[in-house]
Amino acid sequence: MQLQAALYIDSGLPGLANNTQGAKPIKGFCQRLKGKQGRFRGNLSGKRVDFSGRTVIGPDPNLSIEQVAVPMLVAKNLTYPERVSRYNKEKLKQCIRNGPNQHPGANYLEKKGADYKTSLKFGNRELLAEDLQEGDVVERHLEDGDVVLFNRQPSLHKLSILSHYAKVRPWKTFRLNECVCNPYNADFDGDEMNLHVPQTEEARTEAIQLMGVKNNLCTPKNGEPIIAAIQDFITAAYLLSSKDRFYDRQTFSHICMYMVDGNMKIDIPPPAILKPQALWTGKQVFNVMMRPNKDHNIIVNLDAKCRDFKPVPGFAPDLCPNDGWLVIRGSEIMCGLMDKSTVGSGKKDSVFYVILRDYGADAAVAAMNRLAKLCARWLANQGFSIGINDVQASQRLQDEKKRMVKEANAAVDELITQYKNGTLESMAGCNEELTLEVRDLY
Repeated sequence: MQLQAALYIDSGLPGLANNTQGAKPIKGFCQRLKGKQGRFRGNLSGKRVDFSGRTVIGPDPNLSIEQVAVPMLVAKNLTYPERVSRYNKEKLKQCIRNGPNQHPGANYLEKKGADYKTSLKFGNRELLAEDLQEGDVVERHLEDGDVVLFNRQPSLHKLSILSHYAKVRPWKTFRLNECVCNPYNADFDGDEMNLHVPQTEEARTEAIQLMGVKNNLCTPKNGEPIIAAIQDFITAAYLLSSKDRFYDRQTFSHICMYMVDGNMKIDIPPPAILKPQALWTGKQVFNVMMRPNKDHNIIVNLDAKCRDFKPVPGFAPDLCPNDGWLVIRGSEIMCGLMDKSTVGSGKKDSVFYVILRDYGADAAVAAMNRLAKLCARWLANQGFSIGINDVQASQRLQDEKKRMVKEANAAVDELITQYKNGTLESMAGCNEELTLEVRDLY
């Protein structure tokens, strides 16, 4: 009896394993809880689930930071059970007619009060569509605007799983705006990510309110922005906001149109130079980005240090010769550059953080979307590349390297000579041989 009780609690006790009868070992409480296949790791922390997809990820700066592009193949496999009402009845009828192979279609139909599902792969779909009643449940394909959870392993902090809005697109990869790479720690060298589809209205609402991208622009670790411009966007913003960028009205208007949708009005600011020709600066593009028109009541006031800032004794910081002190008054850039410290993540005196703090997440997301579109298109037209010369060491550096190696070799040879002659001074607690090994040349 004692043996049985012990095996019931922990069947892996040493000395008890031989007494078990039969080929299959008994699983005790401990075995059910511990280890990779146990309750905690196998069923609670992570588990196999339905309605999930996984594939390689890629970038798409034309998507909003709240969206994720879902391949058509995945959208046909993942379904959402939508209940028929008078508002969506016609849409769902069409989904049933399209069936499982044509998007937007449906895979199953569950009649009201029935405890079984009808597969739409077989049977007369036209008849089923006409017979559709309010209260039936149609398992339709994923479509634009559906709430999905997006996750990249390893999930190390709260922001490793966020919720996005699906955008069904062709090809075979998930695509996301590069601004959202930071919380996932994602890059596009072959990373794969998981997509989950919540199955009830309550789950969808909770997902978008608690885990939505716009509600998690700042990391809970210290409140700093974690979703912000990266890499190409920062490069383009830096080049575009440099002192020597001047555009005529046609080019300036064209650049401003990069960042907006077709239904947004833009107020062109007055030119910075009037004579002999009206010219607008690259900095004024960012004025438009922050406040596209008079109806946008977003007034940004900010003083921030850029990465190029070098203080000049006796002068105000905004007279920095490198244009390294950003001053924004009334959403207009007076001086300074847009670089990693002012549009990137990790600083509380960045443009997006100020908009988020003063005007809320929606305004910050809209501004970030405008920047992503602007920078991706401007850089594609402007051109930016590096050649082999940019990554080769200069002759001066190579000569310096040779000199240092030569000096180090000479010092080592000197120590070896001293060791052979028996004149090497031993270090504390070491004999001569150990001294030669641990002796610091510098």
